[in-house]
Amino acid sequence: MNVIILAAGKGKRMNSVLPKVLQKLANKPMLEWVLDAAEGVSEAGEPVVVIGHGAEKVKEYFDGRPVKYALQLEQKGTAHAVAQALPLLENKEPVLVLYGDGPLITTETLRNFATLTGNEVGLLTMDLENPTGYGRILRNKAGDVVGIVEEKDATDEQKTIKEVNTGIVIIPGDKLAEWLAKVGCNNAQGEYYLTDLIGLAAAEGQKIQTLKLDDHWEAEGANDKSQLHNLERALQRKLANRLLEQGVGLADAERIDIRGELTCGKDVFIDVGCVFEGKVVLEDNVKIGPYCVIKEAVIGKDTTVEAFTHIDHASVATNNKIGPFARLRPGTNLSDDVHIGNFVEIKKSNVGTGSKVNHLSYIGDTDMGSKVNIGAGTITCNYDGVNKFRTVIEDDCFIGSDTQLVAPVRVGKHSTVGAGTTVTKDVPEDCLVVRRAKTITIEGWPRPTKKS
Repeated sequence: MNVIILAAGKGKRMNSVLPKVLQKLANKPMLEWVLDAAEGVSEAGEPVVVIGHGAEKVKEYFDGRPVKYALQLEQKGTAHAVAQALPLLENKEPVLVLYGDGPLITTETLRNFATLTGNEVGLLTMDLENPTGYGRILRNKAGDVVGIVEEKDATDEQKTIKEVNTGIVIIPGDKLAEWLAKVGCNNAQGEYYLTDLIGLAAAEGQKIQTLKLDDHWEAEGANDKSQLHNLERALQRKLANRLLEQGVGLADAERIDIRGELTCGKDVFIDVGCVFEGKVVLEDNVKIGPYCVIKEAVIGKDTTVEAFTHIDHASVATNNKIGPFARLRPGTNLSDDVHIGNFVEIKKSNVGTGSKVNHLSYIGDTDMGSKVNIGAGTITCNYDGVNKFRTVIEDDCFIGSDTQLVAPVRVGKHSTVGAGTTVTKDVPEDCLVVRRAKTITIEGWPRPTKKS
């Protein structure tokens, strides 16, 4: 099967420097959603994308993806757009026509559509209580499709028809060029309508197979930010419903955003306002508090992530307690039974089993052993302004509050670093290190006063 995707529109109402099809839905361009859906259709070849406004930006974004491009310099209608793609079709297989601004069409629907249609003309339709703005499906007394009339060209009687055209069609490859050549522009818009092919096919006695959508959102497009917002909320509700069907607990299905692929185990609970980006795995019995942002991460079973925590490209093992207001940056790996508390930031570090960093600390470029306790206000000084260095804290160390560990440095097993110490040299095993300025008390010291 051949696939043509119409994506030449400027999208002026988007009020954006990006072409319309690069506007994002769940952090992915609308055109990418359509390409992904088409890719899953059995035996679908390399798609032909018809581009126009912002053509170079579209090509740049999808650089490396197996896509052919046809250029529509002037936007003269959908039939004209399809005609630009004809030279790039390599065979006479049926042609599936999709739209780059209709991102919610699913692979399952397209597979069913292709199977139903076979080598005949196929038309995807839907029923709407309020069909305003859509082309109406015209049928004869036998129920066969005989044409499509656009609303601006429809009579008052035709406007009462509730079955409408989605624009998605399948046309036999050996008839497409012939029928396109017969399409005129004698209509209210003065454009060449792809829908005219349905009337031409019916006039030749061609059987027109129709598949009616159950979910109208699959055919909805976005011409402005308001419509794009509506698609976003429809998509997020679908994704939330899918989680609920899988047994995931959601505090509010209307207040979750999935911008990638979220995989959940059993007895997972997600509170309100959470955002998941990229590939995220929540294993069994994970609890996510409100307003967390988790990106490209694996969260191990029995772990609790408290409110307002950010986790980015990190790995969290089992039975961890993280947050609130914690930040795990890329390269962070937490072992089992780790506690990361409020206002703690960890970057490019490994934290061993049973270790705790509970308050107001920064741990960067560090290898931390098991059962280590990090006191409040501790920082690893890993950057000298040019290069970064690693800190090693071995098993069962106690690091007192307000400690600075100036890398490269190693703290040996079972050692204690007293509060307020700046560690610039390696600390041996089983010892106490304290480095503080001597306390000076000046009796009767006069406090400065403001000069008149």
